Amino acid sequence: MALMITDECINCDVCEPECPNQAITQGEEIYEINPNLCTECVGHFETSQCVEVCPVECILVDPAFQESKEILLRRYHHLTATSPHPTPGP
Repeated sequence: MALMITDECINCDVCEPECPNQAITQGEEIYEINPNLCTECVGHFETSQCVEVCPVECILVDPAFQESKEILLRRYHHLTATSPHPTPGP
C-alpha cells in the first residue's frame, strides 16, 4: 500500500521533512505522495511518520496501490540499495 494525501491537506509543511524516502512533494495545490517512493516507512520506522505528524489526518492508504508489507520492504531495499539478506563476511 502506498499512502495518499487528500484534498483536506492544509499545506502545513510538516509531512514532507518526515518522509525518509522523499516521496512527499508540494503539488500544485496540496502535498502529494509518489507511490513509487512510498514504503509507508516500512524498513525505517514502525509507523508512517507523515501520518503521525499530520494535524488534519488527511493521509490515507491509496486504494489504487494495495501492496503487501513484503512489497514495501522490497521497495525500501531498492530505494536504500540494501540487500534484504546480508552476505556473510570472510
